[in-house]
Amino acid sequence: MAAAVPQLSPPLANNNGVKVSSIRELAESPTLTSIPTAYTYSTNPTEILDSSPDDSIPVIDFSLLTSGTPDQRSKAIQDLAKACEEWGFFMVVNHGVPEGLMKAILDKCKEFFDLTTEEKREFEGKNVLDPIRCGTSFNLSAENVHFWRDFLKVIVHPQFNFPHKPLALSEIAWEFCKEVRDVVKALLRGISVSLGFEEDRIEKAMNLESSFQVFVSNYYPPCPQPELTLGMPPHSDHGLLSVLITNQIAGLQIQHQGRWVQVHSLPNSLLINTADHLEVTTSH
Repeated sequence: MAAAVPQLSPPLANNNGVKVSSIRELAESPTLTSIPTAYTYSTNPTEILDSSPDDSIPVIDFSLLTSGTPDQRSKAIQDLAKACEEWGFFMVVNHGVPEGLMKAILDKCKEFFDLTTEEKREFEGKNVLDPIRCGTSFNLSAENVHFWRDFLKVIVHPQFNFPHKPLALSEIAWEFCKEVRDVVKALLRGISVSLGFEEDRIEKAMNLESSFQVFVSNYYPPCPQPELTLGMPPHSDHGLLSVLITNQIAGLQIQHQGRWVQVHSLPNSLLINTADHLEVTTSH
């Protein structure tokens, strides 16, 4: 679960001193021509963006991992091991999560962020362990620079929670989270085998059936000066595996061999980030 603070900070102020409760509200202000100084992020000169075409993010064919021939499965496990060891990040294709379901969850999350400020207020939460929590930036009370992002964060397993607005969001989210959980279990089985363990080693060690699954949706509205700010700071993820889907708008970067690589996701793919708990659990 991402680091956070128990208490949300007061609403932010734009350059004119007007209080705003979300980046969406600020971005839609008719008087906004430049970003508030609190959102200006200075890039470290050592943070180099690598645009080399040779640095291709690994792609794993999920269907070969789960239903291929023995030779195909063996090759898929080898590819998975190499992706985890050399990149810590990979794309998954042919994963079985319906494309229509992926589009539906993106559309419904956009509808959530389109709710009025008053409608979203009931989901703000005040504690990091609140099962439903929406807010803005990354860690408001601890950060010196704010980030151009609104978020919805929900604990969906072992107890499923979700906002009851907008209509049908909860039902779609339940189905999507169930599908993703099945993909994660299969990937963890492949990773276990690649490390020389029994395939259920990680699943049993982490007691996955009672472990948290957290759903996070990030909204990055248009920005008048995108070169001066970030949607999220450089960070690693807690947990075992982070599964990401995008609306095909570029922006995500990952660090590989000390350089930042732009992620261009394949249509209908899942992006997988190996997170901190997996590294600790496997000692890799």
